Amino acid sequence: MVKFFVTPFARVLVRVRVEGRENVPRRGPLILAANHRSFLDSIFIPLVVRRRVTFVAKAEYFDDAKTAWFFRSCGQIPIRREGGSASERALTSATEVLHAGKVFAIYPEGTRTRDGFLHRGHTGVARLALRCNVPIVPVGLVGTDDVQPVDARLPKLFRRVTVRFGEPVDPARYSGREHDHLALRELTDEVMFEICQLSGYEYVDTYSTKQAEDIPTDAARVATLTDFRGPVSAAS
Repeated sequence: MVKFFVTPFARVLVRVRVEGRENVPRRGPLILAANHRSFLDSIFIPLVVRRRVTFVAKAEYFDDAKTAWFFRSCGQIPIRREGGSASERALTSATEVLHAGKVFAIYPEGTRTRDGFLHRGHTGVARLALRCNVPIVPVGLVGTDDVQPVDARLPKLFRRVTVRFGEPVDPARYSGREHDHLALRELTDEVMFEICQLSGYEYVDTYSTKQAEDIPTDAARVATLTDFRGPVSAAS
């Protein structure tokens, strides 16, 4: 219901371009794995996917009845981070969604980037894919932080956002290795490579943390095709 009313306004107020939507299967369980740059990432992805998309979100978002209905309508389910293993509870909730044949979205980086770079992915996405034997569709989000930066309270209108869906990554070759850390890392790195290609943001092999905002860094830039190809050697 929320998606029905919000989509027309969002498309007028923000210029959203979608590429590769044909890579999202119309039926069956599916994991969407995206880079994370803005609070609005969890709004833009469901807006452009024709199926209902479920995320896990901080339970604090659901403590206020005025906002809880909105997050539930957007397909988000609450997870308490304190006490016990929050990551395991998130995986359990995600498993239930996938066993029901639905779409679950996850941010392998674990939190929004504070320095603009694409960071190393946590292996939960690989563990989930192997546990449920479902494909992972990598998603590259570009420009969502221009609409609403990490610490901004209100979005900026009439900006451009691009959502790119890559070809599904099949975890079948790692079947039976859900508890093999090397397999989990390899599959996660493969997904992050695809996200890097789709988003164009520069990758750094460190985990994204909230503390990263305190580390002075140069602004990240969108990589070009030449960056991926590497330098061209001079003719001999």
